[in-house]
Amino acid sequence: MKIKNLDRVPKHITSIGGQALIEGVMMRGPKDIAIAVRKPDGEIEIKMEKLNTLGMRYKIFKLPFIRGVVGLVEALMFGTRALMYSAEFYEEEEEAPSKESFTQKIFKDKAGDIEMIFAVISSIILAVGIFMILPTLLTNFFKGRINSSIGLNLMEGLVRIIIFLIYIIGVSKLDDIRRVFEYHGAEHKTIHCYENEEDLTVENVKKHPILHPRCGTSFLFMVMIISILVLSFFGWPNPLQRFIVRILMFPVIAGISYEINRFIGKSSSKLAYLLSYPGLMIQKLATVKEPDGEQIQVAIESLKAVLTDNKDEDKW
Repeated sequence: MKIKNLDRVPKHITSIGGQALIEGVMMRGPKDIAIAVRKPDGEIEIKMEKLNTLGMRYKIFKLPFIRGVVGLVEALMFGTRALMYSAEFYEEEEEAPSKESFTQKIFKDKAGDIEMIFAVISSIILAVGIFMILPTLLTNFFKGRINSSIGLNLMEGLVRIIIFLIYIIGVSKLDDIRRVFEYHGAEHKTIHCYENEEDLTVENVKKHPILHPRCGTSFLFMVMIISILVLSFFGWPNPLQRFIVRILMFPVIAGISYEINRFIGKSSSKLAYLLSYPGLMIQKLATVKEPDGEQIQVAIESLKAVLTDNKDEDKW
């Protein structure tokens, strides 16, 4: 079953990617990051940041499999910082004068960076707990009925996918999160428009699909599938050993998943389409919604800000 308008090969496949924010969109280009936020007064605020990734500084971090792990960590850092920035425009005003936080008292000017690092670490711990520890503990209840270690790993993967689906479908029902997912759709549509070498106008962007094969949602789903295959090689030891194995193997799983996603994003083959299909369905089901014209305008401004004169610089 083909998804409408996604079977066409774009004229220019770009490496530019983005992230939906609170009333905004972050775009990451070949040289810069742009954060565009529509403020409460309706004005679009643009914040620019020069990229200085590990891959730009050291060639080793551009190597296959290594680049996926490094890219994932950096994406978490950039994304969290951008999300915190966009939230500042919509924080409720406090009646009393705000007091310095603990981190502001201790770290002064570095407080923002420390808070961002803490937020990333907290997110990783929460994700590990929900999507790694909980599924493996729940799967233990099936140990008496499933005798093979491969079967138990398959069951663990199924439980993990079910938890993931329940989570994203649940949060997609919240009004504020739905707004973020609409900006997610605006980001995808705008990138499709750029890849098809059309002028970046609201009317042109509206014609394009909200789903995209190189979306982070698809990457997360690919991680879950690859984890089933990789972890099956390690049997079904006790819970502590399973936890250690899953932590140690996560960089390997992330690296493999990234390379598969690169293949999917660049190829127009039937195999690439089949591999991307589950992730596209999850996007359609929960994480991407149809945006309005104002949301598209924010995504356009963010994308325009990271474009360079040489299109080859952002080629996939």
